[in-house]
Amino acid sequence: EAIEKGNITLDQMLTTSAHAASMGGTQVFLEVGEQMSVEDLLKSVIIASANDAAVVLAEAIAGSEESFVAMMNNRAAELGMYNTHFENTNGLDDTATNHVTSARDIALMSRELIGHKKILEYSSIWMDTVRGGEFGLTNTNRLVRFYKGATGLKTGSTSKAKFCISATAKRDGMHLIAVIMGAETRDVRNAEATKLLDWGFANYSVYKY
Repeated sequence: EAIEKGNITLDQMLTTSAHAASMGGTQVFLEVGEQMSVEDLLKSVIIASANDAAVVLAEAIAGSEESFVAMMNNRAAELGMYNTHFENTNGLDDTATNHVTSARDIALMSRELIGHKKILEYSSIWMDTVRGGEFGLTNTNRLVRFYKGATGLKTGSTSKAKFCISATAKRDGMHLIAVIMGAETRDVRNAEATKLLDWGFANYSVYKY
């Protein structure tokens, strides 16, 4: 949304803060003071779930992660995500006390996200690189490679939340969203998302009038 409003540009270079560089979990190992383009940061977040890149983007748009999280919560309310409350930009929940959402709310957010062409462009990429080809990115969503029509969208996992995914796929003009939360393993998550998408494509079609 910030790009579409002209607040930032894809080729704009952003600088990594100490706070962003301190993120745990999945990351692209940004160093304090390292610069990366908005496009490469977005790719790092969307393709490879980079928590450090998410914070760099948040700080550039809102001035601080806290201010960006406030924007996230306001946007969630606007979208009708009434069972969602964000405490950070990346879902890391080791110290979070009320970072919560629901499958319905994830679906609502996903429906909004797939309306942005760049999101779908990046989320459907299987492998890419940043840092001038020196650092490889592999999509955390295996369905992008193995499910017919897969377009994205995002995986996530923590010890508390277990394995989660918002899986999107498009066939014959119909775009579906399947949300799985709390799966015991990555394979179970992917299998359940596949079942939901298969069921949707088997039982629904787009009615044109």
